[in-house]
Amino acid sequence: MRPGSLAAWLTAVLLPLAGCTVGPNYKRPAPLAPPPPAFKEAVPPPGIPNGGWKQAQPNDQSLRGKWWEIYNDPQLNALEEKVAVSNQTLRAAMEQYFAARAAVQTYRASYFPTLSAGPSITRQHLSSNRPTAVPGAVSQYNDFALSGQASWEPDLWGQVRRSVESARATAQASAADLANVELSLRSELALDYFEMRGLDLQKQLLDHTVASYEDYLKLTQIRFQGGVATEADVALARTQLETTRAQDIDVGVARAQYEHAIATLIGQTASSFSLPPLPLDRTLPQVPLIVPSELLERRPDIAAAERRADAANAQIGIAISAYYPTITLSGAGGFESRSPGTWIQGPSALWSLGASASELLFDAGRRHALTEEARANYEVTVANYRQSVLNAFQEVEDNLAALRILNQEAATQAAAVQAAQRSLELSTRRYKQGLVDYLEVITAQAALLANQRTQADITTRQFAASAQLIKALGGGWNTSQLPNP
Repeated sequence: MRPGSLAAWLTAVLLPLAGCTVGPNYKRPAPLAPPPPAFKEAVPPPGIPNGGWKQAQPNDQSLRGKWWEIYNDPQLNALEEKVAVSNQTLRAAMEQYFAARAAVQTYRASYFPTLSAGPSITRQHLSSNRPTAVPGAVSQYNDFALSGQASWEPDLWGQVRRSVESARATAQASAADLANVELSLRSELALDYFEMRGLDLQKQLLDHTVASYEDYLKLTQIRFQGGVATEADVALARTQLETTRAQDIDVGVARAQYEHAIATLIGQTASSFSLPPLPLDRTLPQVPLIVPSELLERRPDIAAAERRADAANAQIGIAISAYYPTITLSGAGGFESRSPGTWIQGPSALWSLGASASELLFDAGRRHALTEEARANYEVTVANYRQSVLNAFQEVEDNLAALRILNQEAATQAAAVQAAQRSLELSTRRYKQGLVDYLEVITAQAALLANQRTQADITTRQFAASAQLIKALGGGWNTSQLPNP
């Protein structure tokens, strides 16, 4: 049979089988429960417009990629820009994605035949006493050869297609992991930044309080020298002052730790990085909300879990394809001659075409076990996907509740600070009039400072909950950003 006839015959036989892909086709798993029409905790608390958040609209008010710019803090913006450039955790996740993307091309290469070619030149001398020796036969000669080989396993059962499908889904999951790492790092930077600025607010409050207590100490000393106050009043005033100074100094410990954490996140050594104090006195921005059903498209961790389910589903098809025969097509051709002068000539041509098929008849249940393993692994990824959806809704509701409750608490705490301030003013006036001893003033001072520090802490927690809510909503990311490697 001529080479052209054999190739045509093989094409006619294999072409009808080329579109067969075994194994189940992937369908996105449904969540355990349908997404609700609205978030339960998205209820505006009294006195706060829209409760500190608002429904996102298809315009510039919705969360974008640079979600941290919603806080209008230039220093935070500058720090966030450094994360993508310098953070090594993010770099590692990026390289993992590149490796997964390269794996897709590795599997795609199996669609095509492997080709090899090369020349060979040998001079051989055969033994005259060999068993097959013929008297008068040539025992020494040259061999000039130029040949090529081709081998191809056609993807009749879809094993390669399923492998590419699995690798592509894995690469997309890796891309979603990269987005999730970036979101986590950026939100962690925002949290550390707000915590540090909250400590700056505490430091500012304690500095002012120390200055106030110094004035109170001078007042008691003057009154003591005038015989109006007792030495015990002076001791109480000094104790209150030094205790507050100690608290003022102690704030620096936690602030330094947050500053060092920020340095690590932006890829700098803690020894060479510092941020000047800047109290957290900004207005808390409104965080745009999304429709709950959109959360499945906005969270990179959910997208990663869903893509892994797709990859695991393709592995089932790969396992099933092992039940079908393996067919290999091969061919070789070239030129061979004993003399360089006749090397590349028609009579020196050689070729061969062939096909082989093999079917595994007995493996003691190995293929069945691998198929069941693939099905079980797929169910694992489905369960992980559904759990990630549940976790996402919990995180959103948790932070919505935190914002709502903290907003209410902030309003109440502001009233408490105002009342404590009024109480200190009255006690100070009564002390100057000699109606009460200094213990009443000390009590009022302690109550005011405790309430002011609580107020500062609530402000810090509000900003932290706001950043965590944005992270829970996926930042400005969505599944349209997944690559198609």
